[in-house]
Amino acid sequence: MKISVLGCGRWGSFQAWYSNYIGHEVVSFGREDSPSYKVLKETGKNEWVNMPKEVELSSDLKYSVERADIVIISISSQGLRDFFKQITRYDYKNKIFVLCMKGIENVTGKRLTEVAIESGIDKDKIAVWVGPGHIQEFTKGRPSCMVIDSYSPELTDRLINIFKSTLIRFYHGNDIIGTEIGAATKNIMGIVAGVADGLNMPALKGALMARGSREIARLIAALGGNELSAYGLCHLGDYEATLFSQHSHNRKWGELFVKGEKFTKLAEGVMTARAVSSLAKQIGVSVPLTDAVNKMIDGASADQLLTELFERPLKSEF
Repeated sequence: MKISVLGCGRWGSFQAWYSNYIGHEVVSFGREDSPSYKVLKETGKNEWVNMPKEVELSSDLKYSVERADIVIISISSQGLRDFFKQITRYDYKNKIFVLCMKGIENVTGKRLTEVAIESGIDKDKIAVWVGPGHIQEFTKGRPSCMVIDSYSPELTDRLINIFKSTLIRFYHGNDIIGTEIGAATKNIMGIVAGVADGLNMPALKGALMARGSREIARLIAALGGNELSAYGLCHLGDYEATLFSQHSHNRKWGELFVKGEKFTKLAEGVMTARAVSSLAKQIGVSVPLTDAVNKMIDGASADQLLTELFERPLKSEF
């Protein structure tokens, strides 16, 4: 199987490494002027992985798209719509697209598969691949479980059979709305976990896991998905891995923000929090933790926000 991975940052590097690991012909695409691509091109490795020599590096988007059976995309979620404008200039009609990214478009509140469909991609040729896992663990042979979901059960089954291995146990997703929303909002809760660490209150993470998942379950249900997805691999499973991992960008962003320090790498949860707060307001869903993240980003004190969260009116847990 010919796989092209578009994006060669942290997770894109893993997708290229993993696709080669399980025996596929792989091209890793990056822009010529991208620091991530330059490092791989010049050294054959980056801070996360030694890229196998069998993986072909390319800065030619047309070639990378048109030679592939499956196109994996792993870039910043906010750049997806513009990226698809470039992709659709080429022969893409018979390709399967797998989105290995977690986010919601900030301007529109759209899920990423919705962005793909609006960009001209066939609904039945789009899938998402999400769940817990860090490249630093996978490349050391430490396994995990993930989920693939799509609008087509047949496509989901096919992709799972293509990508399965003893390193990743895949589960079949059957709720594309819940899977996408759960995966995207995991990054928001990762920021909150970092805030708890930054405030030296790690014991709050237990309550955070429970109440954060309820917040997202309500949102998923209101959008027409299955609220149980919030308790699956796409959200709670990935969330737990984020809460306690030193590898998580979002958790680290929240921790350093509270300490008055800057985290310079991509933390998708920042933009996703903006999108989710706006979306939740439109559909009338309460998302207090997400709203608190936004207020904190705008300059409110994390200590004060914590007090406000605890002083809200009391209610039933479920």
